[in-house]
Amino acid sequence: MFARLLSPLLQLFYPHCCEICGEELSPTDNLLCLHCRDNLPVTNFHRYEGNPVAHIFRGRLDIAHATAAYYYSKSSGLQLLIHHFKYRQRKDIATWLGTQAGYMLKECNWITEIDMMVPVPLFPRKEKQRGYNQAMLLASAMAGVINRPVLPRALSRLQYTDTQTRKGRISRWDNVKDVFKADPALLTGRHVLLVDDVITTGATTEAAGRALQEAGATVSISCLAWAFG
Repeated sequence: MFARLLSPLLQLFYPHCCEICGEELSPTDNLLCLHCRDNLPVTNFHRYEGNPVAHIFRGRLDIAHATAAYYYSKSSGLQLLIHHFKYRQRKDIATWLGTQAGYMLKECNWITEIDMMVPVPLFPRKEKQRGYNQAMLLASAMAGVINRPVLPRALSRLQYTDTQTRKGRISRWDNVKDVFKADPALLTGRHVLLVDDVITTGATTEAAGRALQEAGATVSISCLAWAFG
């Protein structure tokens, strides 16, 4: 009762603003205003096979399916949202975006093939510094929509690696090869949906997917965003 009475007063002095444009939100909006939400760059890759994300791995990794929910570009509203949940402790943004991606996954004609979801892991020291693994937050939110278990311990990262952001294609691969280890006891004979935040060259996702395959899993891939161009 008290909280309900206090809410309008708090809204007056501390209005909720859109995370992208900064405009004040209406009481029914969450995180984004209607304009910014409607203008998030949805790929619709979940609607068709042979999409650009699947093409990245052709001849490199034998995957069953692949998709990404959004297009990622520098200085975009989506980049701002991803930066906030990766580096500013905004776990609520990761949960919201992961939920939207989950609704897209639910429309995939192959989603019934998936047995479990596995997030791309961080090195333990890096996860401790950040306080969480953003891929785990995304996977958990997606799982809440598609009703699949998330098994973070099925895949581990054995080495600390530098950020991939400023590396070229070859350097990215050299940076992550042989850094993942998967648990065959959890994975043999299972179809795994590997989850990550942003895919660029696919080097990290490929290395993680290869470890899952070597442990006996069939691999499909779902990333929040594809950095095209």
